[in-house]
Amino acid sequence: MKASVLLIILCLSGSAAFAAKPIDVSTLPPPAARPINFERDVRPIFDKSCYSCHGPEKQRSGYRLDQKESALTGGEGSAPNVVPGQSAASPLIHYVADLVEDMLMPSKGDPLTHEQIGTLRAWIDQGAAWPDDSRSIASDAEKWKSHW
Repeated sequence: MKASVLLIILCLSGSAAFAAKPIDVSTLPPPAARPINFERDVRPIFDKSCYSCHGPEKQRSGYRLDQKESALTGGEGSAPNVVPGQSAASPLIHYVADLVEDMLMPSKGDPLTHEQIGTLRAWIDQGAAWPDDSRSIASDAEKWKSHW
C-alpha cells in the first residue's frame, strides 16, 4: 500500500513539474468584427508569414499551413493547433500572439500585427472555414511540374 501511495505522489508531482504555465488570453488582440474569408483574409497572412517554415517545402514540427487537414489537426507539438469556434483556446493564436514562452511565430521575420492576429482570431471564432476547393501551394507546384 505504501508503495502505491508513493507512486501516486511521484506521478502527481512529476506531472506538475511538466505542466505548462497557464496562458493569459486576456492580452490577446480582439477578433476582427467582420466576416472573414479564408482566401481573401487568411491565406495572405499564411503566405507572407507562415509558409516558409510550415509550407510544402518545409514543415517545422511536422506542421503545415498550406493544407487544410494538417493545418486544422496540428503538428508534433500540439494538436489541434486550430480549435474552430475557439480562437482563445487555439495554440496557433497563442504562438502568433507570443503567449507561449520561446514560441513566438513566425520565428523569422516580422511578428504578426494586432490586426492580423485579430483576423486569424475572427476566422477561427467563425468556424475556421477553409474551402475544400481552396488552392494549395502543393497542388499548384505539382501542376507546374507536369506542365514542363
